Amino acid sequence: MDRIFNLSQLHKNASSEDLKQGSFGIEWEGLRVRENGELSLSPHPEIFGNKLSNPYITTDFSESQIEIITPTFDTIDEAFSFFSFMSDLVNSSLDDDEFLWFQSLPCILPDSSEIPIAKYKGRELAEESMEYRKGLAKKYGLRKQLISGIHFNFSFKEELIEKLYENLDISEIESDEDSRISYKEFKNRLYLKISRNYIRYVWLIIYLTGCSVAAHNTFTPECTKLMENSDNRGGVYSERGPSFRNASCGYKNLEHLYPSYNSVDEFARDVQSFIDEGHLSQAKELYTQIRLKPKDPSDLLSSLRNDGIQYLEVRTLDINPFYKCGLIKKDMDFLHLFLIYTLIAEESDYENWQEEALYNEEMTAEAAYDYNMKLLKDGEEISLEEWGLRILDEIDDMCRTLGIGSRSLIDSMRQRIVDPSLTYGKGLIRLIKEEGYIDSQIKLSKINKITSKYLLENTDLLDDERFKDYVPIALQGAEK
Repeated sequence: MDRIFNLSQLHKNASSEDLKQGSFGIEWEGLRVRENGELSLSPHPEIFGNKLSNPYITTDFSESQIEIITPTFDTIDEAFSFFSFMSDLVNSSLDDDEFLWFQSLPCILPDSSEIPIAKYKGRELAEESMEYRKGLAKKYGLRKQLISGIHFNFSFKEELIEKLYENLDISEIESDEDSRISYKEFKNRLYLKISRNYIRYVWLIIYLTGCSVAAHNTFTPECTKLMENSDNRGGVYSERGPSFRNASCGYKNLEHLYPSYNSVDEFARDVQSFIDEGHLSQAKELYTQIRLKPKDPSDLLSSLRNDGIQYLEVRTLDINPFYKCGLIKKDMDFLHLFLIYTLIAEESDYENWQEEALYNEEMTAEAAYDYNMKLLKDGEEISLEEWGLRILDEIDDMCRTLGIGSRSLIDSMRQRIVDPSLTYGKGLIRLIKEEGYIDSQIKLSKINKITSKYLLENTDLLDDERFKDYVPIALQGAEK
């Protein structure tokens, strides 16, 4: 496996400031709901204008599913601040009887025939988007399309990658090459190693941030049957696992597909074969926990081959109802450290690593709170607690060496592993037991909306230099 990237090289060539910076962006998709917990069937709010021309507020699969997209920023602090503000803007702009649903699994759903697919007008690209969505609805079902989550876009600063490339020790390259690899290939190998290790260890992120333990009985039976408890109000929930969005019943390809991550060419070759064999309609239908993102998304595979990997899209995070924008900043901070760790962590040469990673992903999502549950590490059983604490120790050592992160952040993650009652999933279970799934989540949605409105009405956020130029673009449909 690729050993070009290791802790000593990173320590030698990258300062702590180099590593704290990068390009960071957030994408958030969430449903609009009515006060009674039912899906809102009204069109995308006019205040946000044309969903094709609004770069920050649009729709995902459904008219009822708002998507917030941030620009890229140099630091997590900047990205999170913008995202938090934009979520306040969206929440405050909804009608009085409409709320954002701060859950990854849906609210009360109508008959499938009534779930509105996102509508677009004009332009050939818009028509193609609608047809693509109709194809997905037919293939995966409309209800499953409403599963929502948070995507975290990340890349290192180009200056850092260039510095690492300039100081590359050719003797560390494990290949038959007798000459220096190109910069594009070096950069590809950097992001491919992160991707491979992220897939291996994604179960840890699912455990630490998972918060989708319940559903309404109008959701898919494939998922509700995995939840062993009823709230006697139409909701079902599980006390066994933290994230049924990431479970076997989540929004995943109908068949297990394992493209090669050895090189961009091999990855593109495999994905094209999945398309040729009818497993996928196009490349972006490959649903993975982390995506290789190209310069030109309209021609994904060719752009990856020609231009290389530009950044990575992490797709694991559940919406968190315990904060007004569905995301807690320290989880982003930890995810950033985790991605740096995946770059320097040693890789196993275990042949069936992707199959094993999927097993660990789904076992964690569905049964991490079962003390007897075991994960697989290179074919051998290991407890989640033992392996998780081992990884956190290695991240802690990395942070000390590189001068990044904080001890308290790592310790808080350790505490979640040692004491599952501190996880978001367990906190949500306690709420559901007291108030039921729908009632508890509507209550949180109302609190979050009140909080957002209060902040915009009683602070100077709308006039803040960081945000004020974005407001007329985000609210382009507002009356002048």
